Amino acid sequence: MYDELYKAWKREKENADLQPLSKDFYIRLMEYVRKIREESRMLDEKTTRARLLMQESENVRQMVKELMVLRHEKAINKVFAGGVVPSEGLTQEERKLVQEVAPSFESFQVLLRDILGGRLPQDKSREKPKKHVLRFLKEVPAIIGADLKTYGPFKPEDVASLPAENAKILTKQGVAAEVAVKLESK
Repeated sequence: MYDELYKAWKREKENADLQPLSKDFYIRLMEYVRKIREESRMLDEKTTRARLLMQESENVRQMVKELMVLRHEKAINKVFAGGVVPSEGLTQEERKLVQEVAPSFESFQVLLRDILGGRLPQDKSREKPKKHVLRFLKEVPAIIGADLKTYGPFKPEDVASLPAENAKILTKQGVAAEVAVKLESK
């Protein structure tokens, strides 16, 4: 596990985009850390093995801390820039964090837009979230919508209904086009 952690840490430091991790990465890492602690408790602190385990534990602690901070910053910056954080390559724990951040940032943007537009912020909690129908022009991995649901993955020519906030971002990025929907009345 140490080698896997080191490679993940190094890839994350060397690349600007989030690097994929297996969905159970943090669970396996936690088990590894627990194993190191249990093993070091059973050893005499003066032995070479105990000192090596202490050093390994400290190295793991530093790499995990840096890896998690880097990944969190990259995901948050992507959301703040109006981008979509692809859910593939995120761990289960990271998906939950991204799902919690995206709606908060959307609310902040709406409040800022209202204030700068000279309007009173409206209570939109009673409004039903709007969805837009999109036709995908390019392949898009699964994404987490503003409504905290997972959408996709999508292939070119797929049609789907997504929350307005996500639809805006995807059309702005040129990966999807909005489809005009006409409702027939009888």
